[in-house]
This record gives sequence, structure tokens and C-alpha cells, in this order.
Amino acid sequence: MSEKEVQELERVTICFAGDSGDGMQLTGSQFTNTTAGIGNDLNTLPDYPAEIRAPIGTTFGVSGFQIQFSSTDVHTPGDSPDVLIAMNPAALKVNLPNLKHNGIIIINTDSFQSRNLSLAGLESNPLEDGSLEAYQVFPVNVTELTREALKDMDLTVKIKDRCKNFFALGMTYWMFSRPMETTEHWLKEKFKNKDDLIKANTLALKAGFSYALSTEIFTTAYKVPKAAKKAGQYRNITGNQGIAFGLITAAKKAGRELFLGSYPITPASDILHELSKHRNFDVKTFQAEDEIAGVGAALGAVYAGSLGVTTTSGPGIALKSEFMGLAVMTELPLVIINIQRGGPSTGLPTKTEQSDLLQAFYGRNGESPIPIIAAAGPADCFNAAFEAARIALEFTTPVILLSDGYIANGTEPWLIPDVDKISEIHIKQPPTDEKYLPYKRDPERLSRLHALPGTPGLEHRIGGLEKEDITGNISYDPDNHDKMVRIRAEKIGRVNRFVDDPELVGKDHGDLLILSWGSTYGPILAAVEEVQKQGREVSWCHLRWLNPLPINLSRFIHNFKTVLIPEINLGQLLKIIRAEYLVDATGFNRVRGLPLRTSELLAEIDLILKGLE
Repeated sequence: MSEKEVQELERVTICFAGDSGDGMQLTGSQFTNTTAGIGNDLNTLPDYPAEIRAPIGTTFGVSGFQIQFSSTDVHTPGDSPDVLIAMNPAALKVNLPNLKHNGIIIINTDSFQSRNLSLAGLESNPLEDGSLEAYQVFPVNVTELTREALKDMDLTVKIKDRCKNFFALGMTYWMFSRPMETTEHWLKEKFKNKDDLIKANTLALKAGFSYALSTEIFTTAYKVPKAAKKAGQYRNITGNQGIAFGLITAAKKAGRELFLGSYPITPASDILHELSKHRNFDVKTFQAEDEIAGVGAALGAVYAGSLGVTTTSGPGIALKSEFMGLAVMTELPLVIINIQRGGPSTGLPTKTEQSDLLQAFYGRNGESPIPIIAAAGPADCFNAAFEAARIALEFTTPVILLSDGYIANGTEPWLIPDVDKISEIHIKQPPTDEKYLPYKRDPERLSRLHALPGTPGLEHRIGGLEKEDITGNISYDPDNHDKMVRIRAEKIGRVNRFVDDPELVGKDHGDLLILSWGSTYGPILAAVEEVQKQGREVSWCHLRWLNPLPINLSRFIHNFKTVLIPEINLGQLLKIIRAEYLVDATGFNRVRGLPLRTSELLAEIDLILKGLE
């Protein structure tokens, strides 16, 4: 490397792309883990094909993994890559429109054959037709070089070709001054007792690194210095892992077993997979035969005294809605987690969307209010899950936690908290020396005391029929029903007294207020920081609790000429804000299965501010 130039950069965005069988998610994950170990701040976007087995070589079979890493704070996976590693023509075609002008393209030339060009819908070869003149193109026969590196190994050609992603990874490790040790250690753990696979992938990795070091086509390597972050121990974490860890912590702090009743569904299944690894923390996981059985089992576990959780995506929420209504009526602390994805119906199961907010608010029969909290990013999922569980237990109510596919699969560094400094979750137990009244309420929270079945003296009736106030007896009295409906609504309305108000970034009055929720946090934060650098006054409030809405919002929302609400839907929070506050808010809506782009938000902000001049 000493013979070649090493250029220092503040931040870089790389996109790895190829067929779903080319190992791009694995390649991106290894680059991410290595980068996190170096100490860069980062944010990732795994982008899976929407079809399980899309035809090889087609554009709808392309699997991508994008990472932005930096020596300063990173809030998004990047709007436009600086570098594209394209393993076939389809990957190049899909991702080229997003690549920055003069960006770097590393192309596996072995895949640019007439059949693959045809499958990708290309009439000519981009390597020959001049369509790549605006970019720095590095053509590398990755497949052939990988086979050459493994020529002395007694492996089939198919197995050797599966190692080509590690050859490409080796090249990027050299190009961006990354060490190989983290990946070498991972290979030994991943393929334990499979020495041939360990050796083959390690050889391919080192061959890619050596090729980039020695070949004349790569003249420059790049270095991104370590980011300055708050002192502490960090780990790279996905949103689904963060949710799992937050639930385990909440159960421990509440002194309860954790029970997950779930049916596998993209992109929520990883929560089930992660929790199933932690039985040593009194975690029980149940993979049910369907969505209804999953939520039913979770609610039964809650009734028996566990912290009960069910996980799913939008289609599963539709099936779980009757049991969610039962949890409202019985006032039991059930945590319902919705990892949103593109809809309707099966829609885009591997793509992200914020389209289930109205479903969370209103997707049940009768007056059945449920608190709703939304995670802002992968690292925030730990806190959001813990808080959802705390409110469920303290208010004896079901709680909905909203995440989405971008948060669930994306990663970022997470500062591991000091467990001893996390507050205990205190659950009031009904006394056994007096008559038990199931619907006698806490005067502050309006929560009822949850009696565990089988406890002597705490026998009571429970079920889906309307309850008489205080006694819990079945009641058909119209005035009692009106009273209970209002009490249940008021209980949810009081949640905002026991959670933190969201921070208002900027003045409490002015021309423009940006109001947001969920995974739009990162792109909006990046946009607001850029606007502030320009000296322009824009205020921003990111909502954590959506039902009930925060107390402080009513104090300043009317103080702005324009309220802008960016969402990955057609304006669902927009409808709620307009109805609640009678504010003529404006929506910024993109529903492409991808995170919002900071550049587009900046253009919209600029347009609004110029219109107000």
C-alpha cells in the first residue's frame, strides 16, 4: 500500500449488489461489522428482492446492501453511493441511476455475457457502449480470479463460485483500509468443522485484497478516520435485535418471564429467532401455526403472569385484531409489535413502509384505544421496546410498537447501557386480605390490578363481554357501557403524563415546523442539520408516542406558518394531526419501499421557505 496513494475522506457510501444468491447481504454485513470495529459511525440499508426465488439475472432478483460510514455522525445509509460493486448486469442497471457522478464502479466482467445482458433488459453491453463514461469503472473478472485462487482445492466449480463475494469483499477492504481479521474470525466460527469452506473463503478474501494491492488499475486507497463518540462499549445492532434485547431487559426489570407467541413473517421473524437464543433469561418462544394462535397464546401467557409479546407485520395485525380487542376489554398488558412493510396484501414484503399507522389507531371493532409508540432507528429499538413493555405493565393495557423493514434489518452502533442504571418496572399486586375488585382502578393511571389465576381469594370473571365498573361482572347496562368506554379512552389518554415529551429542535414559533415519526428520523435529522448550517430557521419535532399525542405539541403546533409532515405513506399522521389540531399541515410523501432521501427533503424545505419569503 505504501506504493499507492492513501486519501483521507470524511464519509463514504458503498452499495454491494448482485443476485440474491451472490451473498451480497453477507458481504455487506461483514464490511459493516469490520467498519463498526474500527470505530466509524455507520448506518446500513439491506435491500432484499421482494420475491423469494426471483429468476437469476433479472432486475427484480437483485439483492443490495448499502452502507454509509463516517468519521462524524451518520443518520442515514446515504442517498447516493460513492461506490457500487456490481456482480452482474442487472445489479448495475438497478443501482446505476443512484450512483454519484464520477462514482466508482467495480464490475464483475465475467457475468457480462449476452444471456445475462438479455435477462437484465439491456440491449447493449454497458462496458462497451459508452454509457459508463461519467464514472470511474474498474472491470475485474471476479469469478475467474476466484477460481484461480482456489485452483488447488478439491471443490466443485459451484462451491468455488460461491466464494466470489469474498474476493469482492477483499478488494473493498484494501480500497478502504479495512483489516481482514474480523471476517477471518467470523469464517472460523461460521464454518466450524468445515475446514474446506473456511480455507476457500479465506483464500478468496485474501486474493481480492492482494489483487487490489498489486494491480495497476487501483491507484488509490481511502481512509475514513475513527468517529468521535460518547465513551462506552458499543456493538453493531439491527432494529430487530434491539427490540429483542429491550423486551428481555423489561421482563427482568419487572420480575416476569418473557413469552413470545409469534408466526413467522417478513420482516419480523428475526425477533423470534433472536429471542429463541436466550432461554437462559427466562424467555419462552412459541412459533404458532398461524397469526391468531400466536397472539392468543401471548395473551394467555399475560393472563398467567408473563410479559406477553406477539410480533408480526401489517397482514398479521389484521388477523390479530380480534384478540387485540379482547386485550383492550380485559385490560391485560400485551405488547404487539408491527414491523411494517409495503402493502396492501402481500405487497412488497421485503421493502419498508409506514403505512400501518391508521391500522394501529383504528384497526379494531368498537371503541378500542391502544397506546402506540414508534422506534426511530435500530439503536432506538431497545428503548422503544422497553418503554412499550413498561407502559403495558403499568397501565394494564395492550401497547403497539411500530417499527419497519428499514429499521428492522438496518444496523447502527448501539451504546450498550449500564443495566444497573435502568429503572425497575414496578407492578402493583392486588391485596389478598380484602375482597378483590378486578376493575377497581389506580387513581393516577386508571389501571386495574391484575390478579394471577389460581391465587386464593382473587377469583374473578374475565372475558370479552362488557364489564361492570369496579366489580368486573358482566354488564349489559347502557350507562355502564358508556362509562367503561370513556374510562378506557381516558386511561390511554393519561399515558402521556408518564412518558417524556419529544424534544423541539429550534424555536417554538416561526415559518416552518417539521413533524415526523418512526424511521424518517435519520433523513430528517440530516436535512435539519444541513439547513441549520445554512443559517435558516426550521424547527423539528419527532414524535415517539403517537397515541396519545404528546402534551407539549398543542403548545407550539399553531405557532408556525407551515407544518410539514414527511412520511413513507400517503399522509396518515397528516390526517391525524389535521383532525386533532385543526392545522392545515402539508405532507411530503414517498411510497417507494425505501427510506426517504435527505436531498429530496432539502429541496422541499427550500421550496416551502422560498414560498414564505
